[in-house]
Amino acid sequence: MKRRKYSKYDTIPFPMYDGSAARQLEQEEVLRPRPLVRPRERAVVRPKVRVREAGIVSPFAVVGFLAVLVFAVLLLFSYVQLAVISDQVVSLRSDLTGLKTEEAKLRAQYELAYDLESIEQNLTDSGAMVKPQNGQIIYVDLSEPDSVTYFQQEEEATGVEGAVESMHSIFTEIVEYFS
Repeated sequence: MKRRKYSKYDTIPFPMYDGSAARQLEQEEVLRPRPLVRPRERAVVRPKVRVREAGIVSPFAVVGFLAVLVFAVLLLFSYVQLAVISDQVVSLRSDLTGLKTEEAKLRAQYELAYDLESIEQNLTDSGAMVKPQNGQIIYVDLSEPDSVTYFQQEEEATGVEGAVESMHSIFTEIVEYFS
């Protein structure tokens, strides 16, 4: 395969171009070496941040903090009161158990002091009391249902006569009320 030559690229339009892509250095530049310089290390600088100016404290925030403080103090006082009351409950319960045992002892002494059989024996021996005889005992029969009888009561009138009486009683009550 034959290469075709282009006429356009045969001539070099720039006189300094020799056909290579590498740039040719001038004689002075080649002879003078550059000194090795270490790159500067940057000092760490804190970034600048915009700071908001301190503003006025909101009165609502102050009132809120004061309310929280008051509630915390009240809660603390309520816990103290709860501890005091629970201590009192414990001491009162111990007192209650002591009083219950003392009550049981006193009831036993009371029952021994008032023995009904000994009282009955003493009173029958002295003659102040006698046992009931068979003729003194009365039995009441309560097998029938209860009934009540009113004495000296007027019977209510019925019909026209009852209506007239009720109207008369209403009229007299009204007159008595306004008199």
